[in-house]
Amino acid sequence: MNNEIDNLKKRLIYRSQYRGTKEMDKLIGSFVQNNINKLNIIELKELEKFLEIDDDTLYKFYNNQIIEINLIKTNLLQLFKNYKYKK
Repeated sequence: MNNEIDNLKKRLIYRSQYRGTKEMDKLIGSFVQNNINKLNIIELKELEKFLEIDDDTLYKFYNNQIIEINLIKTNLLQLFKNYKYKK
């Protein structure tokens, strides 16, 4: 089981860093790197769904241009919203 979780984490980190736009690669990649070891298996599955959301939607959500994302309603979204990206 532990190996399965480690493999899932590696996949999620990779997916977070290679999204398509350089800005979102950095923002989401940094967010995932800083939080992935704090997440339980259920939250990791939520992160997997989170990473399926397109960059434009996540960018607008992060910058308060849209209030909510209808696809998922989890604590992960709030964690992302409150994340302070450091260059």
